Amino acid sequence: MASPEEAQLDLFLQWLQANGAQFRGCQIKYCDSNKGFGIYSSDNTHEDGVILVVPLDLAITPMRVLQDPLIGAECRAMFEEGEVDDRFLMILFLTVERLRKNSSWQPYLDMLPTTFGNPLWFMDDELLELRGTALYRATELRKKDLLTVYEDKVKDLVKKLLVLDGDSESDVCFEDFLWANSIFWSRALNLPLPHSYVFPQIQEDQEKEISCSVDKSSEVSTSNIYSGSPINENDGKRFEAHGNDTRMTGVTSTSRQGETVWVEGLLPGIDFCNHDLKAVATWEVDGTGSITEVPLSMYLISALQSPSLVEKEISISYGNKGNEELLYLYGFVIDNNPDDYLMIHYPGEALQNISFSDFKGQLLVAQNAAMRCLLPKNLLDSGFFPAGSSNNKAKNTCEADIICNFSWSGHRRTPYYLNKLVFPEDFMTALRTIAMQEDEVSKVSSMLEELVGSEGERQPSGTEIRTAVWEACGDSGALQLLVDLLQKKMMDLEASSGTEDCDAALLENALIIGSPEQQTSAETNDIAQHKLMSRNRWSSIVYRRGQKQLTRLFLKEAEHALQLSLSEGH
Repeated sequence: MASPEEAQLDLFLQWLQANGAQFRGCQIKYCDSNKGFGIYSSDNTHEDGVILVVPLDLAITPMRVLQDPLIGAECRAMFEEGEVDDRFLMILFLTVERLRKNSSWQPYLDMLPTTFGNPLWFMDDELLELRGTALYRATELRKKDLLTVYEDKVKDLVKKLLVLDGDSESDVCFEDFLWANSIFWSRALNLPLPHSYVFPQIQEDQEKEISCSVDKSSEVSTSNIYSGSPINENDGKRFEAHGNDTRMTGVTSTSRQGETVWVEGLLPGIDFCNHDLKAVATWEVDGTGSITEVPLSMYLISALQSPSLVEKEISISYGNKGNEELLYLYGFVIDNNPDDYLMIHYPGEALQNISFSDFKGQLLVAQNAAMRCLLPKNLLDSGFFPAGSSNNKAKNTCEADIICNFSWSGHRRTPYYLNKLVFPEDFMTALRTIAMQEDEVSKVSSMLEELVGSEGERQPSGTEIRTAVWEACGDSGALQLLVDLLQKKMMDLEASSGTEDCDAALLENALIIGSPEQQTSAETNDIAQHKLMSRNRWSSIVYRRGQKQLTRLFLKEAEHALQLSLSEGH
């Protein structure tokens, strides 16, 4: 007798094929309790490597939501008023479809996970493992924001839409909305669709109105609800906007660049591909059917050709993402992730408490200085203490030509260590400006007055201001401030969970428990040499250990640069 999971999978496969999907060299199978379902190779792979074809008509996109017979009219009204963005539309759609008794999407929805490994779903004790990290505060703020959106906008709207569908009995709860939010952010793709498919018969003025929402090639969402930037401890904003752009890096196979419109959406079937650093597949859009013989379709293409690799999981890459982003968006981490990064920022509210804050604030704006920076792990390959040789070393962001050689006095030379400095110049510019002492502020002010004239005939350029600040300050003040920021970050990380070695000890011999039943079984078997922990707790420890490691290594770089700067008189 088939298990419930097998029965759901069978119905889903029938639904996919009834809607035009074609399995040409793969099958969907259950992986494990962590991954859920995945796509595996089979023994009938085509010579062209195409293993799965799904019509674009199955995609859940903003256009589909706006055209939906049940919720389309209501959503169009909100959309035209600017109340919601395209992402909210899809999340609302998923929330409603989950509750509808006769949803045409039911076979797909039944296959989707009901719980997630991202921090929004953590138990209270699991969330405490993130204390001191950027994710802890961000998760608290994000959940609070989602609750507000649910209470103010979603709850009554979903009830109204269900009544329109003839269902006055179903109750909506916050978990339904949280589920839809997590489904979208963990599974949505950035689809490069043919322009004619997105705008089949739309007048030019309507096209302009809608295209600003669906063109996601370089923009972020305009809504405050779902737009974001790299998160930090203070503002808790999300990096969903750019983090989701490259979940699966695909290209159009038939459209010229000018005819492509990038649209976020979910594509049932292909979205069951799991992530791997050594991905063996990618996807492409076939607008004309010249490759798949299925016009307006997306296809999965595999590099695996060997029959010996039958039933091997077909993985794709979600992009070069650090554990902070992977955990926050997708609910998993990679131990020793080569794409890990550290985010450092100078808190904006602290600017109000420094000397000459107004003057420095004006200089920061004029220089377009960055108050935060992302430090990828591979930057260390170019630093003072490279861990080892790398075939793909990061390009140093602080090359000597960034700092203008013009000098009022001629004594400030470009430091010899600049080609080893791993910290971005835009961030160093901000730190130099913030760290200026009173005499240095006077020097900068005098130099700029000399430059623009006593009557202020013109405004100094950003480059001229940077040059003046560099001339007056050099690097030592900025590097000391950077050392202070990194030391404070390390103190925050270690305050609740101890050192990097403490985390390593916790992870040693860890036995990950995915369910209460597994825990009972493990305890019954008295596995004394293992340390039982939930996967969420394990993920949190792996993430925070990586943050401590990067903080330690970048602090070492900053301290050494500070010593060199002081010895050079910078």
